[in-house]
Parts: sequence; structure tokens; C-alpha cells
Amino acid sequence: MTDGGKRGRHPDNNKKDTTMLKGTMQQTPLMISGILTHAALAHGDREIVSRLVDEPIWRYDYAGLATRTGQAAAMLRSLGVKAGDMVSSMAWNTHRHFELFFAVPGIGAVLHTANPRLSDEQIIYTLNHAGSGVLLFDRSFLAVVERVRPRLEHIQTFIMLSDAERTEPGDVGAQSYETLIAREAPITDWPQFDENAGAMLCYTSGTTGNPKGVVYSHRSVVLHAMAAGLTGAFGFSAFDCIMPCSSLYHATAWGVPFTAAINGCKFVLPCDKMDGASLQELIQNEGVTFSGGVPTIWTMYLNHLERTGEDTGKLKCLVIAGSAVPRALAEKFETKYGVSVRQLWGMTETSPLGVVATPTPKLAAMGEAATNEAIWTRQGRLQFGIELKIVDEAGNALPHDGVSSGALLVRGPWTVERYFRSETTALDADGWFDTGDIATLDPNGYMRITDRSKDVIKSGGEWISSIDIENIAVACPGVRIAAVVGVTHEKWEERPILIIEPHDDTEICIETVLAFLEPQIVKWWMPDAVIIDSVPLTATGKIDKKTLRDRYRDHLIELEESAADAASL
Repeated sequence: MTDGGKRGRHPDNNKKDTTMLKGTMQQTPLMISGILTHAALAHGDREIVSRLVDEPIWRYDYAGLATRTGQAAAMLRSLGVKAGDMVSSMAWNTHRHFELFFAVPGIGAVLHTANPRLSDEQIIYTLNHAGSGVLLFDRSFLAVVERVRPRLEHIQTFIMLSDAERTEPGDVGAQSYETLIAREAPITDWPQFDENAGAMLCYTSGTTGNPKGVVYSHRSVVLHAMAAGLTGAFGFSAFDCIMPCSSLYHATAWGVPFTAAINGCKFVLPCDKMDGASLQELIQNEGVTFSGGVPTIWTMYLNHLERTGEDTGKLKCLVIAGSAVPRALAEKFETKYGVSVRQLWGMTETSPLGVVATPTPKLAAMGEAATNEAIWTRQGRLQFGIELKIVDEAGNALPHDGVSSGALLVRGPWTVERYFRSETTALDADGWFDTGDIATLDPNGYMRITDRSKDVIKSGGEWISSIDIENIAVACPGVRIAAVVGVTHEKWEERPILIIEPHDDTEICIETVLAFLEPQIVKWWMPDAVIIDSVPLTATGKIDKKTLRDRYRDHLIELEESAADAASL
């Protein structure tokens, strides 16, 4: 199969104790195709709705999904795709992309969901590194595919995820997906193989160096999907209508497609249309009860609601991840619209579910204010399947007191053991993966990210949390995005600066922002400069701190020099 790596180095993971009594249960492998088969049999008539790039809305059900997925799988076999091969996609959240989630791993191949928001250089790198021979892509990415084609080392077959009428061959000779699958009889008897075989390949966003690939196994995907549906996580039921606004190409949209299929949820796919009006149309017309995505999407949606005076229909819950949830956003959704906002923390390396901020009876007993404080300010609580540990610089475990802050380590059955094509493990000697985050854990099992290790600001020997300042600043009226980075300072080594991106048609005064911050943070944490500017985002919707540090690296030094020049005149 793929070189997705050996199993993790959890103590005794690979040891066999011959003295143990062997269980007498069946050894049925956990397969992604098993999710599809279950969905078609258990709730085959549950609806799937998909927007498309330039076609009418598509409607079918899980039985239809199984049929078309079987045709897609047969089509890939006809093209020569074999077990262990890589197949790449570059597509939005559509039903055709959803079909590939089952068709490719169903025949033992591995689906690489390429991120179209990466730079051309990074797209070329990931496609070449994956080694796929086939690329399936949405029509809107034809120009990108044509640009990178001359430097692709392996891809020979290009398929446009479109009907025959709208397919443009372009310079790459793209074929129509609909034409190709129409020729095939669907596979119904899916092959069985080792559940540890590779199924999905996702790359990190590559904010430092080249993106790194993580190969999810059938086993890890199924376990992750089952855990994500639990009440302590997403809490899906057959009565839910789920609309993932997290991208299918980014860590399989948090595993939501598989979890929705297991639980028989109506499934709505918004394509690339994530503006407030487009989301509202689906939320209202399709009865969406659950959605999730990065904060910027839900800020735009909330602005739409505020402008139009519309309500949120049947929407009950939003899960937000990628960067800190603005408290004002969460509070407005809860108090005005009755929509619960929960934070999620995870990463490509954790498939990505790590923790979800869901309440507990103990927390509820403390009252609504305490519950909201925990849910809105912490990334989530411990989930079965993911172990968490925080350690100091010497590697010593720190207490779960909610105060002690240290490096966040994780391990579990859907956590990376090694990166794709790497010869070395990504784990320490005890099987822990260092996330690169700095966090606290409290006695109630809630985790709070205080910073990324590379984003912590060290000023005069003292640590400043950029995330804590951002969380306060983004609550200032008129602020859309707040980003804090450390930049060079001649005396203190580093000092924080705050970059503010205001809402559209809103003017923000720097003095107003500083006045808002002053009573809420200690004096030496106050930013040395506030800059009104657009805040760049990464390909996964996170604040691009690297770009900001590069852009403003010498900002304070230049201000000092300008002040000195002015004083000398």
C-alpha cells in the first residue's frame, strides 16, 4: 500500500503477550467502504444536496451516492488505478468530490485532496510528492491546472468534475467525469484488505517550509468518524442536517462527511459559495442544523444577518476552528439567534479532531455564565481517542490546573506517527507528538491554547501570549480580524504589535482600540504599535503570522528612526 508509516510507538504497541486469552470475536476490518454500504442500507433515502461551480443544484440520496461511487470506482479501475496508487483531487465541497472520498479508498487507492489555495509552487510540490497519476478537478481550477501542468512529474490523466456539456479540455486534455462514469457498471462488492492501509493523504498548510503529508488509514478514518459523532464532540443524529463549510480538501473537512454518513444526516454541500447570502439560502431552504468552518466565514454570515434582519432557521450549532473564536461573535449567535458556538482544536496531524468545546453536567451546575466562559474561551475538552499532555521545557509533565502552560503533546489512533515518505518517526520515545502549540489543561478536562510555540513573544525575558491579546482585541467594536506578532525591538528583543482589519464600511481609530485594550491586559503586554491593514490568511483560513512578521519585522525600529529624525530637525 502506501508508505504511510509504521504504527505509533505507544508503549507495548507492537508487543504480543502469548499468555493473554484471545477474544472470540470476528476480525472484520474497519473500511471506509463499510461506511458507504451502511449509509446506503440503513438510510438510503436520506437526502444529499450539492451546489456546483456552474450547474444547477444536485439532489440525490445515500443510495444514489453508493451507486455513483461504485461507478466512479469502476472508472478509476478502467483507467488503470490499482490498490496502493495515489489519486489527486482539486475540488470544492460538492457531491462529486464527496463520491471520491469513498470511490478512491474503496478500491485500495489513496485520495490526495490537494489544497487549491496553496501557492502554485506548493501545489506543484504536493502533487509531485504525492505521486498521483490521475487528477480530478473542478472547472474553476482549469487555469491553475494548466499553469502547473508543465512541472507535474507523474499526472497523465486529467478529469474535470463536470458534465460533458460544460467540460473544457483545455491544454491538459481534460475528460468529463460524468461521461466517464456513465460508461461503467457500479462496483457493489467492495474489496476487503488491511484496515491499516492508506486511504486519504492530506498535506499541512506549509506555513514553514514545504507542506508535510499525512496518510490517514481506513482504521483511523473510521474510528475518527465514529468518535466525532459522539455527544461530547459533534453529537450528530439522523434528525440533523449537516453543512460542512470546512473544506473537503483540508483534513477531510474535519471528518464530517464520514460522520454524517454513519449517522444518516441530511448532507448539504455549499461548493465554494461561502458568502453570507449563499450560506443563508441553504440554511433556510434545506433546514441546516449544524455547520462549521473558520471564524471569517461566520463573521461574514453574522454580518449578513445583521444587515438583513433575517433569522437562522433551524440552525442549532456552529463549530469554529482555525483561529480563536471572537467572543463577541459567539455571544451574538447565542443570545440573539439561539445558535450554540463551540470551538474545535485539531490539526492535519490529528485527522483533525483533537478537542471540542462541549458542556458537561459539572460545568452546567456552575451556571450559564461559567458555562459560556468555558465554551467560548477554551478550545475544547478531552475526547476519547486523543490523549493530551502538557510539558515544560525539560519535558516534565505539568499539572492540569488551568494555569500551568506548556508544550501540548498528543497521541492516539488517529494521530500521525510519521509524515508521508519520511524515514523517521514524528513521535518522542513514549509515542507523543509535539503539536507546536502552547496550552493549559484545567481540572475539568478543558484545554486552552495560549499560543503557537513559534508565535509566543519573548520581551525582556518575559512571555507574552499573542492569542490572549487577539481574543480581547477582536471584541472591540468594528474589528473584523485582529492579529498580534512579535517584531524586533532594540531594547526588549521583541515587542508585540497589533494589526487590525476592520469590518467593511467601518472606520476604526487607533486610540479607540488602545483604550479598549488598556483595562483588560497588563501594561507591559500593550502593543507598541497598532496598524490598520488587511490581515493575510493561510490556505486553510488561519492568520498568516509568518507573512505579518516578515512584513513588519523592522516596523518598530523604523518608527524609532523616524522619531529620531523628526527630533533632530
